[in-house]
Amino acid sequence: MAEALRRRFERQGVAVQVVETHISWVLLAGDFAYKIKKPVRLGFLDFSSLDARRHCCEEELRLNRRLAAFLYLGLRPVLATADGPALQGEGGDEVKGPVIDYAIQMRRLPPGSLASEHLAAGLLEARHLSRFAERLAAFQRDAPVAAPASGFGAPARLQSDLRGVADGLEALHIALPPGLRAWLETQSQRLAGRWQRRLDEGWVREGHGDLHLDNLIVLGEDVTAFDCIEFDPALRWIDVVSDVAFLVMDLLARGRTDLAFGFLNAWLECSGDYGGLPLLRVYLVQRALVRALVAGLRERDRLVGSGPSVAGYLGLAAAWAGAGSPRLLITHGLPGSGKSHVSQRLLEVAGAVRVRSDVERKRGAGLAMRERSAPAARPALYGSAATEATYERLAWAACEALDGGFPVIVDAAFLRRAERERFHALALERRLPFHILDCQAPMDRLRERVRQRAERGVDPSEADEPVLELLARTQEPLDAAEQAHALMVQTGEPLDSPALMRRWWGCEMP
Repeated sequence: MAEALRRRFERQGVAVQVVETHISWVLLAGDFAYKIKKPVRLGFLDFSSLDARRHCCEEELRLNRRLAAFLYLGLRPVLATADGPALQGEGGDEVKGPVIDYAIQMRRLPPGSLASEHLAAGLLEARHLSRFAERLAAFQRDAPVAAPASGFGAPARLQSDLRGVADGLEALHIALPPGLRAWLETQSQRLAGRWQRRLDEGWVREGHGDLHLDNLIVLGEDVTAFDCIEFDPALRWIDVVSDVAFLVMDLLARGRTDLAFGFLNAWLECSGDYGGLPLLRVYLVQRALVRALVAGLRERDRLVGSGPSVAGYLGLAAAWAGAGSPRLLITHGLPGSGKSHVSQRLLEVAGAVRVRSDVERKRGAGLAMRERSAPAARPALYGSAATEATYERLAWAACEALDGGFPVIVDAAFLRRAERERFHALALERRLPFHILDCQAPMDRLRERVRQRAERGVDPSEADEPVLELLARTQEPLDAAEQAHALMVQTGEPLDSPALMRRWWGCEMP
């Protein structure tokens, strides 16, 4: 089919490149791309009938127009003619014949547009992924919610999916890392109750289902996703964290912990879904195994693909199958002391989850994180009741992330000793390492930073110079016992993030 259409295009003077995967052909012809589903039946899909292929093409158009409407143009029947297969309406001609297949017509992307290509060229930056995190969170917020009775996202379904991907790998004679199947079974039992709560609370939604770097487009400042799962609703009606895990895993598999955790934390700040973090580790393992299976199918069929090898994905799955390295770090410092800047650099190198008081305070008030509050509302927004609620939210989010096995950074001023003691007690209860990231800078530098931040008006913090002066007078400095846990950073000096991480991990304590 694909070769016959390619020859027809070339007879018309159009150069064509055919890209083949294990389930489709894509013809790149001129300004357009034409995607045709192979008439195959695999363990996870069935394209063997014409009606099934037509239905899935229609679904692919409907679903992908949610995030990439500009890319998906329409459905083109493939007709049987005396001269071989032809696209209906090609070149404006009235081609006649029975329908034998369907092609999805798409705009052809400029070379190098995929996020995977940007990454390979050294062009994929944190700002691209932060922009996409914001877009993804908004998309998920508005997506249809699965009814608990639907079975989507239910524990039995998820347990079956975990066993199914392991079985699929073994059917290809790909051995799982030692102990991994037993770990998956243990997690299936341990997380069953949480999976059910997530379904009951509405976190299972109609998402993307295949959110890796080859399915992400970077066009200037616009970043979006395409080519979602259309052939099996259960693979896209999933927990929102499962979609996020796919992209995080793919970045980790390509050696970019910094981008992976930069994206994850940007999404968490936009969505506020810290309650999904106890599930993230098992989803990372599952997604790595899924990509290992896809890579195995490509190797079996001798198809060219991008990304890591089977062994690379299996190694990542084995590395994430464990309890993790949970530890707790809180920041300490006046407004403008660089807490958020330093913690951002640290979370990227350490693979940590961060929760920020400025963001959570705004969330609690129903404001977007960069939205400015009305002057009349600020006394309540920054009053004692709102502050207590904010620190309660920070503690909850930190516990959720720690339960997921992640290092955690709580980014807040922590100028009162009682606030610091509360989080120290939290770490002691869990028998986890506890540290204080003490950010310091001269007062004139703090005033300058606060002024500049207010002028830009894009930071979640609304602290101005009068607030800075008040807090400087009323803060409670770290005492001797707290200084024993402190990692002091002069934020006017160059920051060595790896060295700071080693200090946090206890290899180079001051």
